[in-house]
Amino acid sequence: MTKITKIFQARGSGRISAILTTTILFVTLASVAASLSLSRAFSKPAEATSEAALLDGYRHVEAASVSDAIEKASGQRMYMSHRMRSIFPSKFAGIAITVQLKKEENQDPNALQGMLAAIDQGGPNSVYVMAIENGSDIAGMGGLMGTAMAARNFSGAVIDGGVRDVAYLQKIGFPVFSLGFVPSTSVHHYRFAGANIPVVCDGVTVGAGDIVVADGDGVVVVPRAKAADVLAVAQEMDFKEHSMYGYIEKLKSIEEAVKKFGRL
Repeated sequence: MTKITKIFQARGSGRISAILTTTILFVTLASVAASLSLSRAFSKPAEATSEAALLDGYRHVEAASVSDAIEKASGQRMYMSHRMRSIFPSKFAGIAITVQLKKEENQDPNALQGMLAAIDQGGPNSVYVMAIENGSDIAGMGGLMGTAMAARNFSGAVIDGGVRDVAYLQKIGFPVFSLGFVPSTSVHHYRFAGANIPVVCDGVTVGAGDIVVADGDGVVVVPRAKAADVLAVAQEMDFKEHSMYGYIEKLKSIEEAVKKFGRL
């Protein structure tokens, strides 16, 4: 082997070594970056910058955490009572369309037209929130209205009153929270009193555009102006609580878990 050949081989080996070193460094940095990104995704609250992001965030937190977050942020009670129950296990979050019915005996065929128009004005992500004056034994909606809401891709309905045609609503899988099941009708007994106005639904004031979160624990209303801040707190609470389950099982102590995470 000549001296010149040895020089070229040495230089080639050096280049290969440099290329390998650079490649390894690049792969390592990429792996670290991906790891950090994944860690952020699972350990930090999502930044809600749009309605879609807000709703996606609220669909992944528990109603109980949302309720706690509102109380922590503002001292308000924004959850509905134990009477407000779902017709089948369900979870949803959406934007409130509000409807008010007032008690009034009548023979007017158009007395309730406004409550139907409100449905046809809604769409994907809408939640139909109906307040019925003294309506715990009056069905505010049934299969026909539920079918229309489902066809328009509403997220669900919350009725401060009763619901009927429950078997059919269960069949089509449309989620409704109400005060109970009743076979009665609002026709000729009630009159439409307004849509997309503030209403009091099972003791909670709901405005058009507010976010309604519902799951097996009940229904919570988030004022739209506070939605992003409340979501961030709720996500943090959810993360802590879910982290505590394994910690409690490991230590067999809820006191130690509460001391560590500061969540109960």
